[in-house]
Amino acid sequence: MFQYKPSLLTLALVAAGASMYSYGALAAEDAANQKAEDESIEVIQVTGIRRSLQESQATKMSNSSVVEAISAEDIGKLPDVSIAESLARLPGVAAQRLDGRANVISIRGLGPDFTTATLNGREQASVNDNRGVEFDQYPSELLNQVVVYKTPDATLMAQSIGGTVDMRTISPLAHGEQTIAISARGELNDLGALNSDSTDKGYRASVSYVDQFLDDTLGFAFGYARMQSPNQEERWQAWGYPELDYDSSKPNVLGGAKPFVRSSELERDGFLVVLEYQPNDQFHSLLDVYYSQFNDQQQLRGIEIPGQWGSGWANDGITAVSDDNGLVTQGIINNAGVIVRNDVNTRDADALSIGWNNKYIVDDNWSLEADIALSKANRTDIGMESYSGTGRGNGNGATDTLGFAYQGDGRYQFTHDLNYADPIVIKLGGAFSWGDPVGPSSQDGFINKPEIDDELKSMRLAAEYVLDSGAVRSVQFGVNYTEREKSKLDQGFYLTLKDYPEMLTVPAKYLLDPTSLAFFGMGDMLSYDSLAFYNDGNYIETNADSVDLSRATNSWLVNEEVTTGFVKANLETEVFGLPLSGNIGLQAVHTDQSSDGTAATVNALGKVEKTPVTAGDSYLEWLPSMNLAFEVAEDQVVRLAAARTLTRARMDKMNANVNFSYTETPSAGNPNWSGGGGNPQLRPWLARQYDISYENYFADQGYFSVALFYKDLENFVFDQHSDFNFGELFPEKSGNPIGDVTLPQNGNGGYVRGVEATVQLDFGYFVPEMEGFGMYLSGTYNESEVKETADSEPTTLPGLSEKTFNATVYYENSGFQARISSRYRSDFLGEVTKISLQRENVNIKAETVVDAQVGYDFSESGIEALYGLSVLFQVNNLTNEPFISYTGDDQRFVRDYQNYGRNYMLGVNYKF
Repeated sequence: MFQYKPSLLTLALVAAGASMYSYGALAAEDAANQKAEDESIEVIQVTGIRRSLQESQATKMSNSSVVEAISAEDIGKLPDVSIAESLARLPGVAAQRLDGRANVISIRGLGPDFTTATLNGREQASVNDNRGVEFDQYPSELLNQVVVYKTPDATLMAQSIGGTVDMRTISPLAHGEQTIAISARGELNDLGALNSDSTDKGYRASVSYVDQFLDDTLGFAFGYARMQSPNQEERWQAWGYPELDYDSSKPNVLGGAKPFVRSSELERDGFLVVLEYQPNDQFHSLLDVYYSQFNDQQQLRGIEIPGQWGSGWANDGITAVSDDNGLVTQGIINNAGVIVRNDVNTRDADALSIGWNNKYIVDDNWSLEADIALSKANRTDIGMESYSGTGRGNGNGATDTLGFAYQGDGRYQFTHDLNYADPIVIKLGGAFSWGDPVGPSSQDGFINKPEIDDELKSMRLAAEYVLDSGAVRSVQFGVNYTEREKSKLDQGFYLTLKDYPEMLTVPAKYLLDPTSLAFFGMGDMLSYDSLAFYNDGNYIETNADSVDLSRATNSWLVNEEVTTGFVKANLETEVFGLPLSGNIGLQAVHTDQSSDGTAATVNALGKVEKTPVTAGDSYLEWLPSMNLAFEVAEDQVVRLAAARTLTRARMDKMNANVNFSYTETPSAGNPNWSGGGGNPQLRPWLARQYDISYENYFADQGYFSVALFYKDLENFVFDQHSDFNFGELFPEKSGNPIGDVTLPQNGNGGYVRGVEATVQLDFGYFVPEMEGFGMYLSGTYNESEVKETADSEPTTLPGLSEKTFNATVYYENSGFQARISSRYRSDFLGEVTKISLQRENVNIKAETVVDAQVGYDFSESGIEALYGLSVLFQVNNLTNEPFISYTGDDQRFVRDYQNYGRNYMLGVNYKF
């Protein structure tokens, strides 16, 4: 790899234990030489933001691949409140927010499906429906470094087309000293408690302990982090924007809306244990165990208002008062019926990761490595809808005259006449005829109960042979085997009051103080504890999969067995007088995949018939890679990289489910069978990617880099028509057994390309009077073209923002610390939750999120009694940036406008 020349300052950081352990990169002989280096190094105290930036820069400099890194300011102190937010500040990385917090990421314009997450080099199971890891599941307090690999090498077992995010825990032996660190922060949301059964206050707390025993041959680290974080939200949500009176010559008008307020309390507990043993220079063993438990409780209350799409069944239609450039900006909904919603969402999830790594140096030339790991994740959701209104079914009960006016930012303000907080006026029951599970208009609510289980086991055996001379420094080779099983059980139930068909006055014991909907003009609304009402057995439940064809094919099981053989030659030589380092390698990846699912259809009685289905496929792919670094001048390097990369298909697309219909006498030219489903034979996305970058490291805490990348996508996944042999499932049926189904399939590819630039400056390096001031800036431009066929229009890639910018300006001196950070992301296609907790892609508007913090470290105060104590004040979402999604190309057609407010945190840290 690129052999940069570290200064005394950088070496001091390593000696102080700031370096983090990487299983795939740290050679065993480094530890043997460390003690000799420690004795000769003058220890220079570097802390806080500058320490983090210097460590990250050192990682980027020394890695043979193109990487970005985040390092902890100190033990248990990564620079942001979550891993996802820290990642979003890196060049070429962008985060998507969920409920106000950064959640999943895109790398170089490719969405979360194209990103792989590892912990200490091992791929992680995920709690979502696919492979993408939700990074807010990992407490930042338990991680010491995160490295993003933008180019792979042959020893990177979990590569992906977008990139690989490797989260790393501490090495207690490399840390080198006994340390105990504790932290606590109080948290406040400035929107206040929007629901009476919620809170706007929370806290975060953590404790870390690192020690060494048996003459520094045994190391131990323990960490625990707890978070109880409040989140409040005012959400404007629209159904859509049809033409007024369904006439294309008329302007668009609000089709309907479901505005609500959401209060949530996120609780997360994380545990980390690391045990490290190195009795001599030859043998090294490390065991790490990580566990997190995640619980999110959300109360959602609002009023659903059918607009133009409710004409004829919920109201008498809209009278337009004014319109502007094709949009009705003011109008009246006449004789309007609405539905009052008291909904609840809960999520219980946990993740477990266990890894055991052993290295043994046989002699001067040979070393061996064995690694085994287990990663498990499971999730149980509840998404409950509880309905109330003035009468049961369409056209019954008291109505209202609703005025509405466009506010210019996508939201609407309403006027009304009814008192929606009056329990005499608003009663439990289905105000609209949305479903008939046990009788006419008998859907009084709905509850979704999906469950996800994901288990991933891996084993790696590897060896390295060091050559005595020549351009090839060493050769690494081995085999990695993984088994993964992921399942989804999707359960949903229609809810009907036991007193049906009567509407029910909310019993007093469930009533809560009214919830204010003043943010869109509807005043107070009736609020009650709907989950407690459900848990007390007040509803009749009807399983949706007995009457809903799509629900019957939402559950699945996917199995994968992947065997990867790899070889990598590490290079170190000169070319035309320029030092050259890097590697050339090859992976052979064999995959055996299968899925258990269901074939479902509706019989003549209107009931769903289900038949088990199992299918799968196997394949072999060859993945060459090359990473070269030329030191064109002192501390200046040009990197060239090329690779063929692979990202496995979404697991919810690989299921064997199919729903279909059978017609004994179809119309001319049409098949007897038709339907749609998943594809257990779906192959991975593949790409050939090329990178060139220039990096200039002019100081320990200063560098400039620019990079160009091109990803030639060999294929992409599209929903396409295909033939399916239904005769194998239903041989007793007459007619042609070959039917037409719509399945996800590998289609044509395209490209993603872009440019990245980064500059990191310590102003004191140029002007001594500005010692302590610095900044970190980066920007990325991406573009793509992917087509289903050669003649089709380009497809918008999920997760691709054309432009992203990040800026951090800081001051750190004499114990004082201040920082303000901003991240910008242009419009992109993102994945969000829709009805029944299903996922869909929507257009998300550009956003700029700003965070800030100030603090003081009393270790530099001269007060001995306060040594190790520091205080910190943080503000997240300082400018109260909303999250906005819209439909079509007109950004006035807002689907979601989510206002989260600001979160304030005040805390203390103590290390001794």
